[in-house]
Amino acid sequence: MKKILRILRQKDAESQSYWESYLYETDQEAATVATALAAITDRDLLEPGPEKSGAYRPLAWDHSCLQRKCGACAMVINHKPCLACDTRLADCPEETVVIEPLKKFPLVEDLIVDRTSMMKRLKDLEVWFDEEAGPGGENMAFEASKCLQCGLCLEVCPNFYTGGKFGGMAAMAPLSRLIARLPEGQRKKTGPKYIQGVYEGCGKSLACQKICPASINIEKLMVKSNGAAIWRRWTSVDKY
Repeated sequence: MKKILRILRQKDAESQSYWESYLYETDQEAATVATALAAITDRDLLEPGPEKSGAYRPLAWDHSCLQRKCGACAMVINHKPCLACDTRLADCPEETVVIEPLKKFPLVEDLIVDRTSMMKRLKDLEVWFDEEAGPGGENMAFEASKCLQCGLCLEVCPNFYTGGKFGGMAAMAPLSRLIARLPEGQRKKTGPKYIQGVYEGCGKSLACQKICPASINIEKLMVKSNGAAIWRRWTSVDKY
């Protein structure tokens, strides 16, 4: 299998971006975009394409588990936000695979972006337990716990922007987990944060559900969370 990886590169936020292409060949049917990106650092395995720049600079990209569990390798592949470790080259229909960084977050270098704003929003919303979790809501809490905090949902969200109050589905998932397990007293404290950080900013486009690499049923989670946090239908949480 032969693929040309056409990568949008940029040394830092102040530099000019440019495209660079690499030819990647493999016999592995299960090879992913992450496999190819990792191989780019081994120059013996690759032939630079016609857009190769002069001075060689190692490609910068985020990765960790490479098993669709951490969300670190989130990027835009063939114009769609994806995890590089979850995108098989064999499933890319064209010979050229176009790879770009996420656009909703500040660029650091090449395919690395700064997702600090997402984490800061979670901190502002206090998505942790102040007291022991109560019984019930296990199914809803489990569904919410599948969130990778990769930020792909925010990349496609028409209402999210860095620095805004709306935390998107990256905030809804941990808040939903809290709402499902919190004692009633703390639910009343968390409810207003949910309203401000999620409910008031969401346009219900559900673009996030289509893109979620963890396949979270966001629509169902949203209905249950809205019921518990806004309309005080506490018992509905346990029937997720």
